[in-house]
Amino acid sequence: MKKIVGVLGLGIFGSAIAQTLAEHEHEVIAVDKNIALVNQLDPYIAKGVVGDITDFEFLKTIGIGDCDMVVISTGTVLEASVLAVMHCKNLGIPHIIAKAKSQIYRDVLQEIGAHTVILPEHETGIRVAKNIMRNRIEDIVMLDERTSIVEFYAPENWVGKPLRDLDLRNRYELNIIGMREHKDAPFSVAISAETIVREGVLFFGVTESTLFEKQDYFQQPYD
Repeated sequence: MKKIVGVLGLGIFGSAIAQTLAEHEHEVIAVDKNIALVNQLDPYIAKGVVGDITDFEFLKTIGIGDCDMVVISTGTVLEASVLAVMHCKNLGIPHIIAKAKSQIYRDVLQEIGAHTVILPEHETGIRVAKNIMRNRIEDIVMLDERTSIVEFYAPENWVGKPLRDLDLRNRYELNIIGMREHKDAPFSVAISAETIVREGVLFFGVTESTLFEKQDYFQQPYD
């Protein structure tokens, strides 16, 4: 569904968000003190405004109160972020996202009303680590927004155990529906709770969660 999104602060982080949202047909109101940064986004966004995001009357005048969501992407100056969050809260914004440069900043911004606070460097590091750990996944087919079929090699800590003992449905909301003996072998549904996991076997599972983003399934030992 198309949203009206305000982006306050147009550094690298804010500009990337504003342009990406605009390219996906959301209506973006982008704000920064630097006219050059605003002008760079003019070809993409619905509205670009030069001004001070810490000025409540300014934000009200340019229509920030009409936004479904606001991203406060300054992050480096806590006072500016705090004022922007407070103003957005007073304007009744349903969802306020703020960038923070440290855990202390995050705590402060959450305390005063930001619904989501992002630590970009920290979260990028986690995302990179998750992508590295995804090397056991051969393919993912999304059936809808929540449900996917995943083809993957079993983690080492599954090897030698029957599927029954792994309790995958309860632990990971994962239902195993088939397997291949190796990558080029035919698909087989000859699988049961007693099937022993072997190294090199490809499993097919259906999950209704973000299983393969919560990568503890690669790490968690089974006793």
